[in-house]
Amino acid sequence: MLPRAFTEHPDSVGETYFEHMVSASGFAATMAAGAAACFLHGLFPFAFQKSGSRRIVELHQRMVANRHRNPSAEPSPFLGVAEGI
Repeated sequence: MLPRAFTEHPDSVGETYFEHMVSASGFAATMAAGAAACFLHGLFPFAFQKSGSRRIVELHQRMVANRHRNPSAEPSPFLGVAEGI
């Protein structure tokens, strides 16, 4: 059994610990790809002109717009921050 510190947040978003780990890893990979595209765009302004923006929109859709939260969970104090993306 995992300690509550490892399960409280995943429970609040309707995921198990391992489901949340996979989901968060997917977000990390998407952000890393977006960061690489932005870096390369800085070096080569003609390349990757919309790649970073597309990653941000994709992450927003996955994290905020299509969120399936546990209805009994308390709202996140950072929800308003994420909505500003």
